[in-house]
Amino acid sequence: MGQALRTGLCGTLLGLVLSVPAPVSADYIEDVAVGTATVAANVFYVPAKLAYAALGGITGGFAYVLTGANYQVAERVWNPSLGGDYILNRSHIQGEETIYFSAPIPSAGNMLMTPAARTLAPSIEPSRTAQLSR
Repeated sequence: MGQALRTGLCGTLLGLVLSVPAPVSADYIEDVAVGTATVAANVFYVPAKLAYAALGGITGGFAYVLTGANYQVAERVWNPSLGGDYILNRSHIQGEETIYFSAPIPSAGNMLMTPAARTLAPSIEPSRTAQLSR
């Protein structure tokens, strides 16, 4: 009796799983092409970005030391070189997202805040930030 019950239960569960409609993508060739292009682009992009970031980090360190520990000068080197995209993804390859090899330059109003403050408090208006820094 136990064997028949298990067999019936397994058959019922298998029938339910197979009867549930699943989304099917007919664009396998396009998916393969975009995936291959993403991998191929990253083979060249990632080492170039890592070299650029390493050189920017070293150059920013030299700028920091040579300007008498002026962090703002070093930060102007570090932000563009260490920021940006390190790995390309599907939306970069398809043109849905912009590729930032170096970090985008912030607007003049946001220059008063550090990068961490801009990330944590994006709702602060630039005019309010200018008032706070005075």
